[in-house]
Amino acid sequence: MKPWSAPTILLAAAALAAAAPSAFADSSGKWKSSQETYDKVCAYCHEANVGPVLTGRKLPPEYVRAIVRSGNRAMPAFRPTEIDDEILAGVAKLIATSTAK
Repeated sequence: MKPWSAPTILLAAAALAAAAPSAFADSSGKWKSSQETYDKVCAYCHEANVGPVLTGRKLPPEYVRAIVRSGNRAMPAFRPTEIDDEILAGVAKLIATSTAK
């Protein structure tokens, strides 16, 4: 079997991330909590050796929010309709205060 190419993996990750809110949010389209959002969206790549590890790095919440909203390299941008500002602030705080796993 031929191994997956980097562009194929990146496209698959971007497609999953773009579909995440409709795939994982509750029927109202809202996330239940920041932890749920991290577990179902962020961890999918950032704890699977696709994206860089986020936990334990003490990343400033402002930095996390900026990257989530604008995207960075293979990571897609998430609009407020996909992850609202309140949930994003909670995710940023979780990452900022997390310990290494």
